[in-house]
Amino acid sequence: MTAAACLLLYSYVVAVVAPRVLPAVTRTGSVPRLAVAVWLLTISTVFASWAASATILLFEVLSQRSHFGRAVVDAHVSAVHDLATGHVGLSLGLLIFSTGALLLLSARVCRSVARSRKHTRRHAHLIRGLGRTVGEWDAVLVDAPERVAYCVAGRRSTVVISSGAVAVLDERHLNAVLAHERAHLAGRHHAILEVTRAISQVLPRVRLFATANVDLARLLEMCADDGAARVHGSGCVLGALVALTGPSPAPAHALGASSVGVLARAQRLASPASTAQRVRDRVTLAVVTGGVIATPLTVLVHLPA
Repeated sequence: MTAAACLLLYSYVVAVVAPRVLPAVTRTGSVPRLAVAVWLLTISTVFASWAASATILLFEVLSQRSHFGRAVVDAHVSAVHDLATGHVGLSLGLLIFSTGALLLLSARVCRSVARSRKHTRRHAHLIRGLGRTVGEWDAVLVDAPERVAYCVAGRRSTVVISSGAVAVLDERHLNAVLAHERAHLAGRHHAILEVTRAISQVLPRVRLFATANVDLARLLEMCADDGAARVHGSGCVLGALVALTGPSPAPAHALGASSVGVLARAQRLASPASTAQRVRDRVTLAVVTGGVIATPLTVLVHLPA
């Protein structure tokens, strides 16, 4: 019971502290890929702690199976009393509750992800029918005045760009925008956001998941900016971002080039972090990672189940 309780306490502390600490650490976006990894690790350890707690409770109940069996078979009054009020009864009750909660949470998250993917497939099919494929760009051009560029993932991943966007982009900027969207698809950023969005919708009152979903969307845009900048340069990506900035957000469930964290991304592209800043952020994130991993492992190794 002690180890299970400590793991639950650990997950609670992480859920309270991480939303306050991690956004401050990742604010500059100097090392966005590492920041994404730390966010995902933090979320994973919370769920792993819940699952480990349920597993520990299961082993506690199984270790007492002989006592439980005597209580059921013999219907001995004192044994039933012990079962109901003692260590076994409490463990069994917590096991049933925690297992049921985890199964329900998993089912709702999977259902939310499935709905998101269905919507994405429907949108991709519709947009391919409305627009025309431009082989030179490997993208679908849609006749619309809004300045929009985004990607829709799926079996046939699609980069979508509007005629309004093409009108304000020169060739270099257009290529930078297309590279940004392909970086999203290559990194499977949509899959990350599908899961984090689903978790935040299923558990809206847990600040950790809502904050993670917002911060990850910003960091993944920065990752895509870096992917485009490696080919076309930061200045070119910045120019494309500024040209597309306006009240034309990408559709839901799509990753748009100018729909998330525009100001922070523009500042980052205009004034890249110094080497010293990147080193400091890497060290800070490494310390956070060490704490996130070491704490539950210490609980499992040193505390009795």
